[in-house]
Amino acid sequence: MEITRKLLMLVIFIISIPVNAADHTIEMLSSSNGQMMVFKPAVLKINPGDTVTWKATNPGHNTASIEQMSADPALKWNGKINEELKITFTKEGVYGYKCTPHYILGMVGVISVGKNLDNLSASTDFAIAEEKKFATNKDRFSNYMNELKN
Repeated sequence: MEITRKLLMLVIFIISIPVNAADHTIEMLSSSNGQMMVFKPAVLKINPGDTVTWKATNPGHNTASIEQMSADPALKWNGKINEELKITFTKEGVYGYKCTPHYILGMVGVISVGKNLDNLSASTDFAIAEEKKFATNKDRFSNYMNELKN
């Protein structure tokens, strides 16, 4: 009887997870509020189990994970140009992403999942080194990473 009760509680817990999950939208934009080549929002804080949908609001953009800024090495994505893409995040930590054709212009974003941001320091170090290579928006990554610390 006790095993049945525990099994039932587990099933209820598993079923309830998607109900509590949220779906967040990030727009891929050529410009917004005087800034060029941006994701909106560029910094997103979500809970484990939440989904992020990247919308190709303006043509010519994609979203692709940045391997060196991923709390989950198994979670990789590389959307096609002008493709809407949905990714569900289950592991806590920091995730960096980019628009592949506009990466050199600093078209990047970051997502923090949950409260355990063990990879924040390593992700910040990588981001600061990378932004030095950008042709424009040379402090964008630093600013985004600072937002995660607050």
